[in-house]
Amino acid sequence: MNKVNHLTILEKILMELGWQGPLRDGLENLLKTTAGEMGYKRMSLAILDPKTQTIDFSLCHGHRKTPKYSYTPGQGITGLVVKEKAPIIVPVMKDDPNFLNLAFDRSPEELASLSFISVPVKRNSPDNELEILGVLNAEMGLKNISELEESCRFLQVLGIIIARQTSFLQEEISRHKEFPGLPLVDQAISYQDLAQNKLIASSKIMVTIMGQIMQVAPSKATVLIRGESGTGKELLAEAIHNISPRKNKPFIKLNCAALPSELLESELFGYERGAFTGAVGQKKGRFELAHQGTLFLDEIGELSAEAQAKLLRAIQEGEIQRLGSEKTTRVNVRIICATHQPLESLIEEGKFREDLYYRINVFPIFIPALRERREDILPLAEHFLEMFCREYEKNIKRISTPAMDLLSQYPWPGNVRELRNCLERSVLLCNEEVIRTYHLPPTLQTAESTATDHELPFVESVAKFEQELIVDALKKAKGNMLQAARDLRVSYRIINYKVKKYNINPKRFNPK
Repeated sequence: MNKVNHLTILEKILMELGWQGPLRDGLENLLKTTAGEMGYKRMSLAILDPKTQTIDFSLCHGHRKTPKYSYTPGQGITGLVVKEKAPIIVPVMKDDPNFLNLAFDRSPEELASLSFISVPVKRNSPDNELEILGVLNAEMGLKNISELEESCRFLQVLGIIIARQTSFLQEEISRHKEFPGLPLVDQAISYQDLAQNKLIASSKIMVTIMGQIMQVAPSKATVLIRGESGTGKELLAEAIHNISPRKNKPFIKLNCAALPSELLESELFGYERGAFTGAVGQKKGRFELAHQGTLFLDEIGELSAEAQAKLLRAIQEGEIQRLGSEKTTRVNVRIICATHQPLESLIEEGKFREDLYYRINVFPIFIPALRERREDILPLAEHFLEMFCREYEKNIKRISTPAMDLLSQYPWPGNVRELRNCLERSVLLCNEEVIRTYHLPPTLQTAESTATDHELPFVESVAKFEQELIVDALKKAKGNMLQAARDLRVSYRIINYKVKKYNINPKRFNPK
């Protein structure tokens, strides 16, 4: 088989990785496609559990029997691949003493007629060390050594390609063993899932953050989301929950800055009847309400010293104690925290526990201010326009180009929250099909942008408005001046004259 065919096969395999359905189904389809294209009789993917140091065959194609044996590193061909972190080629199964044949119990005839290739599925860990996630195996009819080496190189490349999906599967299997009550996740995580959670972004930094979300969501790791107020920290936390294994369990929120310090403990951990004046009955805290789900603690820097100590114990031990009770309660809760405060400075001032900081800072995510990612302003504005048009039953089709320019240039001190409020106000004010500059809040407007400078002559004010109409028409017509003239119900000659007068370049509105 030549290299061109290998590239063609890789292209088909990569298409399988775009599968938006269950993760296991996608990987099984990948094994099936690879086996069919490469002429392999069977394929399997074994996953290494780093805690138990066992290697289990999780996905198989072509095997009639269910695997009945788990290997350990160094045991059998599969175990040797994990231990040595290198591929192994077996020209004839029956001739290799390391081929134990324990998992699938092949017949003697099969062992004499099949070759076997086993390659590690690996990736670089955060500390830049090689991490083995599992083993990819392929069985085929007897081949010469050069053909086997060529297939081995192909499978090594495939192992690198599927490392990300294998890591998701590894975490799911490990988590299922640790918490048998939690179901295995079958939903593949994708950018489409994030978009469904109203995470709209086009800037490079936000695409990177979405990648981080997809990495951390399947795990149980504590997440610390940092960023200015209004950047969407709560939305991010909810998205992590919604694409995690706990998505069908409770998502409980608590704003630590919204309650006095003396009430925070009772809200977090609950209380017994008579625990304090006014405690007329028993009440569950947010930890108990979030059992097997996710607890989002916003503005965690506002927690009192005593609440911080109890929170640390709850995270470390998985136990909480209600106020007024000597009994401890086991809880299984995934913690996501958020703050706009510099926690490091609070630690230096003695206002925040250093040990708690390291507990919640397992997977930090920083959301930049909107002014630092201006590429996101326009897609967010269009999203909010569509949302509020639907809510207020308005027929507004778009935002004018000059209005878009104003939105892009404004510094947005209130971040995404301010942009959302801005679009809601504009939709309420607008009785046309287009949001124009004069529909935007006064903070965004200038006399020049809205043609309302009283020092401007009447003719110049009209010209400003005329120019805006022409630009909008050309944008809608994708730079076609004839179509723009039809939309404005004027002659082509007039549009051509005005375009030249205002020095407008119609070609910039043509996406081609």
